[in-house]
Amino acid sequence: MNWGQLTMKVVSFILQYIVHPKEVGALLPSSAYLGNKMIEGVNFSRAKYIVEYGPGTGVFTDKILRKREPRTKLILVENNKQFYTMLKEKYNHDKNIIIVNGSAENIIQYLRDFEIPYVDYVVSGLPFASLPAIVSHSILSNTRKILDKDGIFITFQYTKLKKALIQQYFSKVKVKREIRNMPPAYIFQCTK
Repeated sequence: MNWGQLTMKVVSFILQYIVHPKEVGALLPSSAYLGNKMIEGVNFSRAKYIVEYGPGTGVFTDKILRKREPRTKLILVENNKQFYTMLKEKYNHDKNIIIVNGSAENIIQYLRDFEIPYVDYVVSGLPFASLPAIVSHSILSNTRKILDKDGIFITFQYTKLKKALIQQYFSKVKVKREIRNMPPAYIFQCTK
């Protein structure tokens, strides 16, 4: 990515934050360092189905695509129309990638629509701190339902305040920190 593309990506992200602060949740896109930590727990050789909630401009998506097996299906669920359009343009040539403009609350229906029986990993960039409580509960409940028995839910937040909420749905939650992000972030790796 050249400097001009990077600048446009950041400007677009900032504009979406200004227009939809609760939906976007951060002023700047996630750093490459955070992206690396988010996917370090993914066993790409065994993953058949990976879902990403709130891919935004595709920081985590790019890392997943570089490491996934060609047969692995990646389902991106983006609620923001501007980001969805950007993702469609960016990834329209990639095989085994499905991009949905909608809410992660409806993940069960999206998987049915595309005949996906379960998910190995869910990688989430959703800002649970700014989502309505009922939406957060619905997303976490449905995420637990779609994960295979050994499936892993990986999310990040800027504080540990939502750890208790996440633990209502996932009994094991490992927490790591990435300070090379603006702002620094906590990564939650969650299993049933």
